[in-house]
Amino acid sequence: MSQVCVISIYVPNIKEAISFYTTILGFELNKQYGPNIVTLVHGDLPIVLEETEEFTYSPDGNNTGVVLALKTEDIHQTVQTLKEHNVNFIVDEPSDCPPGKFISFRDPFGNVLEYLQFD
Repeated sequence: MSQVCVISIYVPNIKEAISFYTTILGFELNKQYGPNIVTLVHGDLPIVLEETEEFTYSPDGNNTGVVLALKTEDIHQTVQTLKEHNVNFIVDEPSDCPPGKFISFRDPFGNVLEYLQFD
């Protein structure tokens, strides 16, 4: 039996979330399941965005339940692209980590995202 991993991200505004994930991060809209839930894909990575009133955003970053890591071949170019979009960085200079280098930032709702460049 094969299993597919799907990452769900809860957001307070589905239209703003779709715009951020497609325009800035390069996801493609896969399917809309109603006014408040969509699936997006990035290569083989599917994610579900769901608008919910139960969403809790904490500007201090203490309430993040999802960290989505995306692979990049050129982390320096990725940083430049994100800076052009005024992304809210946590770590804006490529930093060493066990698999290679990473940066981290927040989407408009405070969710932590990372880009990884593998060695």
